[in-house]
Amino acid sequence: MDTPTESQLQSQAERVGARLRAARQTLVTAESCTGGWIAKVVTDIAGSSEWFDCGIVAYSYEAKQALLSVNPLTLETHGAVSRETVIEMVSGALVHSGASVAVAVTGIAGPGGGTTDKPVGTVWIGWKRRGGYPQAKVFAFEGDREAVRRQTVAAALDGLATLLD
Repeated sequence: MDTPTESQLQSQAERVGARLRAARQTLVTAESCTGGWIAKVVTDIAGSSEWFDCGIVAYSYEAKQALLSVNPLTLETHGAVSRETVIEMVSGALVHSGASVAVAVTGIAGPGGGTTDKPVGTVWIGWKRRGGYPQAKVFAFEGDREAVRRQTVAAALDGLATLLD
């Protein structure tokens, strides 16, 4: 995936917002490696208060547990960057908000922190509708910290657009 520009991210967010508005749905974001960037992109859109409920930035294990109800055993067993954790994050975001649709991201943006099993650029993204089943996908992004984070925001928005189709 090429690293998206700010205007490309904005266009994606506008499309997601239009779909949410048309469906009378609201969005919550649960972000780790993006540090609130998804929430920033969507709230850059005038009128986003019609379809954006809130954003939760949970970077540490403790924050993931307290703000998103991620089980400590999940973090201990699978780590923060895992399918199990992102599913608990996306589900917890819906529990702790009034939103009807959620996206969650957790990954290793770099430059450090990577391992053989989970190299820099490994990102899990989860999506869920209230009352539905969570979906999760792992990505292997390339580039520096900025590039990995931009690609994560773009993939999160793409997944939301697909979920809302």
